[in-house]
Amino acid sequence: MGIASSVFALDYKLPPVSSQQNVTYATHIRPIFERNCFKCHGEDTQKRHLRLDSLESVLKGCEDGPVIFPGKSDQGDLVLEVTGMGDHDMPPWPSAPPLLSREHPAIPPPAIGDDGLPLPKPLTAEQIGLIRAWIDQGAK
Repeated sequence: MGIASSVFALDYKLPPVSSQQNVTYATHIRPIFERNCFKCHGEDTQKRHLRLDSLESVLKGCEDGPVIFPGKSDQGDLVLEVTGMGDHDMPPWPSAPPLLSREHPAIPPPAIGDDGLPLPKPLTAEQIGLIRAWIDQGAK
């Protein structure tokens, strides 16, 4: 996915940018990525050659090039992917809602990945808004 896809996605509504000021990778963004992205984009595994476990790696991007453009959160693949508007919903989540468990019918069981571990939940609008604010503020 590239810039052409990003421009196409602008027709859809992205979650609003957070009003949080002085957003930094180390304080605000890394914890979100650590909980939700490091399993596939961390030190041990780098799907699509993308690492999100350091600021330098995020700025470098993936095998297809940059995934963010500092100052422009409405462009770049990272925001599109975590909103489900990209080619790869990130974090991965089954398209159908999970079935309810027999033990606790009101509580759905976690979605399970190929490795048998629970998949992370999709990012919230607030988390995406914070990522957008970080990018718009220069991705520092």
